Amino acid sequence: MTTLTLVAHALTPALRGLVLGGDAEPDPASIEVARGLKFVADDVYSGPETAAQRTADALGLTATIEPVLRDRDYGEWTGQSLEDLLAADPAPVSAWLERPHAAPPGGESANDLITRVADWLSDLPQPETERRTVIAVVHPAVVRAMVLYAVEAPAESLRHIDVRPLSTVNLTEHSGIWSLTFN
Repeated sequence: MTTLTLVAHALTPALRGLVLGGDAEPDPASIEVARGLKFVADDVYSGPETAAQRTADALGLTATIEPVLRDRDYGEWTGQSLEDLLAADPAPVSAWLERPHAAPPGGESANDLITRVADWLSDLPQPETERRTVIAVVHPAVVRAMVLYAVEAPAESLRHIDVRPLSTVNLTEHSGIWSLTFN
């Protein structure tokens, strides 16, 4: 049995301003909060974003950088605020927000993101011992996608899950089936 703790990375200016994608440095105050949190795990992974890596470091964890755990690919919309995108051309942005198969130009749909993280979960090595603990420090969008996969919720639900910086979610795997676990 594997227990996976997902840790949303520290606050960034992009998260604060609803800016899509990018690789911003985390907020120093949020990193300081992370230093006060304690986790123990057999294996630790981090998304490739600077904020994810710095958060793992602040948590005192040595993480393996896993490219598959990256934030959603926003294509041509990367680096732009949601507000600006909606003001400039609301129809494709609204479609992207409402339909999980819609993707930004050159980017990734919600369905693509969920499939990517589901594949990663399926590929996690099974424990050689009875129990294994894993931590993944990732972008909040990745946390949302993994939760939807675990509870078999439709991709349309992605926008209805709020994952705040430094929040945690636990998933438990048994015989290849992932479940949302509350402590």
